[in-house]
Amino acid sequence: MNQLYTIGLLTVSNIFMTFAWYGHLKLQQVHVFTDHTPLYVVILCSWMLALPEYSLQVPANRIGFIENGGPFTLMQLKVIQEVISLTVFSIFVTLFFHGESFHWNHVASFVCLVMAVYFAFLK
Repeated sequence: MNQLYTIGLLTVSNIFMTFAWYGHLKLQQVHVFTDHTPLYVVILCSWMLALPEYSLQVPANRIGFIENGGPFTLMQLKVIQEVISLTVFSIFVTLFFHGESFHWNHVASFVCLVMAVYFAFLK
């Protein structure tokens, strides 16, 4: 069950992280933020999204870490987090930035990431 909690928390955490890191670019496209919006305003808005991200990321790592009774080593947690992060980012870009598209090299990079997960869990 700790596996599901960890992966679920990491997924939701990465949704917040992606919006915190890249959402302001979409808000600029739809004119919520303009070129004249002070950078500190954009940073504060991103930080407001980063707080829930950290509030989910930290428990996910604590629950999932093998020394806390979880099923994953630190290396496995990191590899899982990276795959989730890039998956969430790809969905985000596809849905919100219509000028971006997948190419063969993106698919190849995801195959490499899946292989990274495989090797990280290999005994």
